[in-house]
Amino acid sequence: MALTFKQMVGTAKENVAGISSADAREKMNQNPNTLVIDVQDAADAGACGLIPSSMNISLGMLPIRADLELPEHLRAPELADRSRPVIVTCGAGGQAALGAYLLKQMGFEDVAYIEGGTTAWKNEGFEVENA
Repeated sequence: MALTFKQMVGTAKENVAGISSADAREKMNQNPNTLVIDVQDAADAGACGLIPSSMNISLGMLPIRADLELPEHLRAPELADRSRPVIVTCGAGGQAALGAYLLKQMGFEDVAYIEGGTTAWKNEGFEVENA
């Protein structure tokens, strides 16, 4: 039976931690090595602003950039360390949950997504950068 986007997000949320914007910000402040990834497509990334110091890797490219067995020029060096804390975001949180779950399946030990995505971050009054 075919799955819907909503069903896939539901499965992801059952398997990976969702954290509030405030908790994400605290984690970033406590550990400057925390990597924040916005998984929106480049054309959409930043529509509501980007979290400062975040990097954009689209959801479709994320498994390629994180695959340590692919040629080095295809990988993102920031994703080489599976123990590095990673927080995934997107516009509203659905794609972020899928991205975080994907990274967990790839062996990342400390991965979470921001519930409500960057929109929730911005609604908390936290800083965003224009794309």
